[in-house]
Amino acid sequence: MDNKEIRFAILPSAGLGTRFLPFTKAVPKVLALAFDRPLIHLAVLEALAAKIENIIIVISEDQESIKHYFAPDPQTEKNMWDKGLGIIAEELKSFREKLNFVYVTQEEQLGLGHAVLSCEQLLVGEPFAVILPDDILINPEPELIRMINGWRQHQGNYVAVEHIRSEDAPNYGVVEIAAHQHNESRFKVIKGMVEKPTIGAAPSDLGVIGRYVLMPNIFDAIKVTSPGAVKEIQLTDAINACIENVATYAYLIEGVRYDCGTPHGLLKASIALSSQSK
Repeated sequence: MDNKEIRFAILPSAGLGTRFLPFTKAVPKVLALAFDRPLIHLAVLEALAAKIENIIIVISEDQESIKHYFAPDPQTEKNMWDKGLGIIAEELKSFREKLNFVYVTQEEQLGLGHAVLSCEQLLVGEPFAVILPDDILINPEPELIRMINGWRQHQGNYVAVEHIRSEDAPNYGVVEIAAHQHNESRFKVIKGMVEKPTIGAAPSDLGVIGRYVLMPNIFDAIKVTSPGAVKEIQLTDAINACIENVATYAYLIEGVRYDCGTPHGLLKASIALSSQSK
């Protein structure tokens, strides 16, 4: 493939957010504030920093408020400048001027793999990134930029990983690293992946987190992937099915990841972001 750029990012946002009830009864979880910006705002900001131009947001039928959030609104931007919120206003202006937003409705929440598959018609022949707004990664240089730089050197499928405790393995996809690799590199060739292994059965202490760079043939693998852990179509299962034919790499993040899929994780992320802003 001659294409050396990642021009599209998928942001799966259709989840029900049951752990945030009653808030999510009225507001999509991805619009919850992590300190002073919604989760999905931070995800789009990361895509923009990585020079991705096309943002595909997967929503459910009742999430029109996400579309409204990113709708062009110069008057609101002006109001924010007047109120001393110029930095965020400038970010919204950049979204409006530099990005193309497309929305895909996921009628049923059947797993991350299903959410990605729903975008297939927009990505024919295109490699792409996947950014899970639930995962905030704090590092001076966005981890996604590093993943894309790695992809430019060696094209294939990439997953971000972090070190996890053995007791947490059942909550993650866990990678098995191929032998005989340079220990100092943050990029590792993957031999296999296991979604939500039982305690003690994980092939490593590297758990997959919410950043991916994927080749377009992943869609063919998703189509033949049966529902797995928690009866959902798991993206990691589809990536694992491609390993023999597509070079697959784990990128060990350098920064700190906050799981904002729970109120406690969102609170910790907000505190960290608040400390950064001082």
